[in-house]
Amino acid sequence: MNTPTSSSNRPARRFVAVVAWVLGAIGAYFLLTRHFDHVLQAVPFLLLLACPLMHLFGHRHGHGAHQKEHIERPKDDD
Repeated sequence: MNTPTSSSNRPARRFVAVVAWVLGAIGAYFLLTRHFDHVLQAVPFLLLLACPLMHLFGHRHGHGAHQKEHIERPKDDD
């Protein structure tokens, strides 16, 4: 349901999001150019951290939804 307050905040939220992305890009640039050796040392740990994060946030639906779709799907006799 759209309320008048949520539609009026949309341009302000978009502006804040763009500013956050620009500041993040500037920060990433300086981090990579000035401290590349430290970033390179953190890569193995970031890869290990990526595994559980992808498992937690990569599943948009529960594990039971896979089985439910498989059971309800009609089988082809071809």
